[in-house]
Amino acid sequence: MIETTAHDSRRVATTIALCFLVALMEGLDLQAAGIAAQGIAAAFDLSKLQMGWIFSAGILGLLPGAFVGGWMADRIGRKRVLMGSVALFGVFSLGTALASDLESLVVARVLTGVGLGAALPNLIALTSEVAGPRLRGSAVSMMYCGVPLGAALAACIGIAGFNGDWRLVFYVGGIVPLLIVPLLAFYLPESSQFHQRSANEAPRISVWHGLFREGSAIATLLLWVSYFFTLMVVYILINWLPSLLVGQGFSPSQAGWVMLALQLGAAIGTLMLGALLDRLPAWAMAALIYLGILGSLAALGLSSEFGSMVAAGFVAGMFATGGQGVLYALAPLFYRTEVRATGVGSAVAVGRLGAMSGPLVAGQMLALGTGTAGVLLASAPGIVIAALAMFCLSARRKVAQPV
Repeated sequence: MIETTAHDSRRVATTIALCFLVALMEGLDLQAAGIAAQGIAAAFDLSKLQMGWIFSAGILGLLPGAFVGGWMADRIGRKRVLMGSVALFGVFSLGTALASDLESLVVARVLTGVGLGAALPNLIALTSEVAGPRLRGSAVSMMYCGVPLGAALAACIGIAGFNGDWRLVFYVGGIVPLLIVPLLAFYLPESSQFHQRSANEAPRISVWHGLFREGSAIATLLLWVSYFFTLMVVYILINWLPSLLVGQGFSPSQAGWVMLALQLGAAIGTLMLGALLDRLPAWAMAALIYLGILGSLAALGLSSEFGSMVAAGFVAGMFATGGQGVLYALAPLFYRTEVRATGVGSAVAVGRLGAMSGPLVAGQMLALGTGTAGVLLASAPGIVIAALAMFCLSARRKVAQPV
């Protein structure tokens, strides 16, 4: 019994550690285009509209990647799809660095996004299934904190001035994932629940049946609503906050420090809220997270001093990105093993729609003259909707017993 427990502990630790490494590189790659934006624009003589295509291309690739990656994982295994996803975003991150014109840049960013999108549902499914119900929230949060830490690493590259050669961040984001793939091949265990399902030759369940039948429909729709509006706010902060801060009179360097504080807060918040998820009822988590988001948005919109802005950015990261991590930990609870990665992938894909729409809405509001405070405070209705959806999910969690 002791040997089995020790073996299980090593399995859990190995899975979380390897998935954390992938999440770290995912966070770096997600931020890479923003860090290298000035260098890319200068190298290819791109307008702001053309740079918008570069930013949008990566997000666009995340949508099909998340859904297809989850769907494939429920059929051929989480480990295989994760390895392919990591190899894909590694290769096309290098492709971004080697691109010769706008068209090749856009293609490289789309395919990088496909790989990034396909990786996340499998990271969540693997970590969730290896940890089991008792430690699921903490395990997923430990893994997912790699994403904001990777983004913080990218921010450090920008602050330190290493982006003088804009290709550097893409070389790092390409070479390191390709080095991680052999580690996944040799050391990452496949989900034991997936193996058990395969051994029992469980019948295939269609995507529609898995997401919208056997009591899953309400949970699926509520997850989609929560993901959509939470990621909308997260990506408004990621994409527009530096420009909003400069517009308020802060220097680009100060804006960089606020973004670093936001990502460090995100990492700490992901761990803290994930640990609380295993101890507090979901309704209490919803109240804590979304009240924290509303308060931090108000602070970001109204702060005028650099110190208070850094503090507001840290708190915003804790609750906005940290809250996103809690949603990622909640999603696997509502789906059976044979559709779990598909369910998580579909929610992530819908969340990416929010990620795409948020920056567009913010840009339109700024064009209408609402200003920084107007953009941030206008996010409040979406946060209220996400909070209500999460409250309803907490009630569903009491009766949902996936296997």
